[in-house]
Amino acid sequence: MNTKIEEIDGKYVATLEGEMDTAAAVEAEEVLKPIYNSNGKDVIIDCTNLEYIASSGLRILLSILKGAKASGSKVVMRGVNDDIKNVFKLTGFISIFEFE
Repeated sequence: MNTKIEEIDGKYVATLEGEMDTAAAVEAEEVLKPIYNSNGKDVIIDCTNLEYIASSGLRILLSILKGAKASGSKVVMRGVNDDIKNVFKLTGFISIFEFE
């Protein structure tokens, strides 16, 4: 699992690559903590190279979304493949996240 955050054009861009299983989610959470409070900046979560996400990964994304909404920001999921989008559908997360 590879996770990184960049600030591009006034937005946070978090890139997730590989498999976010339970073990990898612990490490990813540490990397992503700075964007839990997005300080009014929108957040893009790039999942183009994300192959799998466990429930612990979904919890992290939900925490990011809650923090962003609290500061008036939005979270956009980018490049989500069909398998991961199905996980979002099964959990009901499809209706609370914005996708592009």
